[in-house]
Amino acid sequence: MYSPTTTKELQHTTTELLKLVHEHAMTTANLEALRDVLRFHEYRYYILNDPLISDYEYDQLYKALEKLEATDPSLITPGSPTQRVAKGLGNDFKKVQHLVPMLSLENSYNADDLYDWDRKAKEASGLDEIEYCVEPKFDGASISLIYEDDLLTRGATRGDGTEGEEITTNIRQIKSIPLSAVFSKYGIRQIEIRGEILMSKKNFKAYNDQLAEENLPPLANPRNAASGTLRIKDAKEVARRNLEAFLYHVGYVAMIDDKSSMYNVMHTHSSALQLMWELGFRSPEKEKKVVRGIQAVIDHINAFEEKRDDLPYEIDGMVIKVNDLQLQDKMGMTSHHPRWAIAYKFKARQGTSKLRAVEYQVGRTGAVTPVAKIDPVAIGGVTVTSISLHNEDFIADKDLMIGDTVLVERAGDVIPYIVKSMAELRNGDEQKIQFPEYCPVCKSKLEKPEGEAVWRCMNYHCEAQIVERIIHFTSKDAMDIRGMGDANVRKFYELGFLKDIPGLYQLPYDQIKKLDGYGAKSVENLQTALENSKKQPLFRLINALGIRFVGEATAKTLANSTKHLLEIKDRSIEDLQQLEDIGPRVAGSIYGFFHDEENIEMLKQLEQLGLQLNNEQKEQQHDGNLTGITFLFTGTLPTLKRSQAEQMAEEQGATILGGVSAKLNYLVVGEDAGSKLEKAKKIGTVKIISEEEFLNLLKK
Repeated sequence: MYSPTTTKELQHTTTELLKLVHEHAMTTANLEALRDVLRFHEYRYYILNDPLISDYEYDQLYKALEKLEATDPSLITPGSPTQRVAKGLGNDFKKVQHLVPMLSLENSYNADDLYDWDRKAKEASGLDEIEYCVEPKFDGASISLIYEDDLLTRGATRGDGTEGEEITTNIRQIKSIPLSAVFSKYGIRQIEIRGEILMSKKNFKAYNDQLAEENLPPLANPRNAASGTLRIKDAKEVARRNLEAFLYHVGYVAMIDDKSSMYNVMHTHSSALQLMWELGFRSPEKEKKVVRGIQAVIDHINAFEEKRDDLPYEIDGMVIKVNDLQLQDKMGMTSHHPRWAIAYKFKARQGTSKLRAVEYQVGRTGAVTPVAKIDPVAIGGVTVTSISLHNEDFIADKDLMIGDTVLVERAGDVIPYIVKSMAELRNGDEQKIQFPEYCPVCKSKLEKPEGEAVWRCMNYHCEAQIVERIIHFTSKDAMDIRGMGDANVRKFYELGFLKDIPGLYQLPYDQIKKLDGYGAKSVENLQTALENSKKQPLFRLINALGIRFVGEATAKTLANSTKHLLEIKDRSIEDLQQLEDIGPRVAGSIYGFFHDEENIEMLKQLEQLGLQLNNEQKEQQHDGNLTGITFLFTGTLPTLKRSQAEQMAEEQGATILGGVSAKLNYLVVGEDAGSKLEKAKKIGTVKIISEEEFLNLLKK
């Protein structure tokens, strides 16, 4: 962005301005020079990590600019360095639509995956060899920035890919993001840039050290620190955390001259990175590498992974992109990911620790899960202290003992896992792990049902199970009660505000408002979310009840088989087995649930509280083109989300099955269909069709 000549000029100007500060001779005639040198020194500090002045000198210049602007507010411009800091966000973050969807990337974990992806890319492009751009996969929080007429006008989170939350005020606190950039120099009127917000290892440690001094709990890892910071409503606190930004993708461009094209400015992904770098953005211009052919990609990845720990920030892999932008357009994308890019995930990170104790957690179905407590060990930027041991058989298979030295890894850099115990390091003080005979919460005797690997607490009224059932009821895939969350359920239960599922709709809001951290607005939002959940369709309520072996597909089958939920209590196990995709085990579980008087009483209470036990969809549904026909969707469809396709089929009377069986009529396959497609081929009677053929069936 700055040539050696302009660097010398700006450094000279800096010296002159500092003299004026010391002489108290700064005037409004120096405004633009002040802004220019401050932008320059932000660039040297936050982009190049090579400052040319001290923090104290920077602060003197910054305060001088603030003072001048305070004398006449009309002099303040949106791109001024002083306009990063705001008083905070007065309202909740509003949802905004991305100009172009922010899709996820397809993941790969080994060289074979990359060879296969390269083969598909060559088939789609018609080329024998492709030029790729390889860059780090930053482990942070995704953002989208919009610049219009050279000014930053909006910053947003990724959200669901289609829309995110506007966080412009917080984005302005991140000093490696320019508030203005001369895109107009390249004929660009509007541009959307994607990137990643992250916290460097150095800043993460410094911030956690500061929290420790204040007797506050440390942040878990740099990624969570960055993601959580973006949604803080105190802009000064955002600035205090010293976040950084890497911008690595141009999502949308509108030119000043409608006859012009973005390809006149950038024709490759690498040239787009260079353009952003020249305009003052911290793009991976210095980290990227352009190579020809997939073997060169693999060689570069292997070399880069070896120096991963030397980087000042966390990465969890590399991203490979087709470099030619017009070729990217030709290759296109699925509804989930672009066909011209793939993420290569580095192998799991490992570390050793001591197994100090085993605790036991009780889930909503009574399953007792052992959890290892180990000495804190940092793996891939995260401090691990607890690891699930799954069940008693896992402990035996791994030959685990209290006091063992264990090898720990984070599978996919996310889930901690004990790889093995190091028996050769035992000294005789280790103790055998004794699985409990009684529930650690309610003290009921545990049972191990035949054919299962887990021990269970069979006491339906066990407090641990009650809490977990309530948590499941409120979850996203169930009643989707936003704002409740695990922590609130546990807190309200401990305080006696909540004792069962119907209690969710009878919460004492006046008392909740008196609790620390519960403002009137957050309580109002929670109340609204609970009221809205009463309108959820019947299949969601069935799924929310947590009936063992009943997931979303079976919940839909049950809902579609009845006009009112309580009718199911009059059915026998044999009746239930007549329904699509319900076998003896699932039927037995459903029968048991609906023949428990307390469950029936709970459902009656929920209905009295306003929840929907009628199947309104069934009452409104007329016979359609697909009545009596069963469907299953697999893989990534070209234009439809799987949930959309299922709804379209159900609206025409079809039944959606949960798996491939002889009862299945049609399997609709998309890209990467996998095992369901293979199973359907083996059965032979299942008709395998594309999305286009499915849409044609709807029209007939």
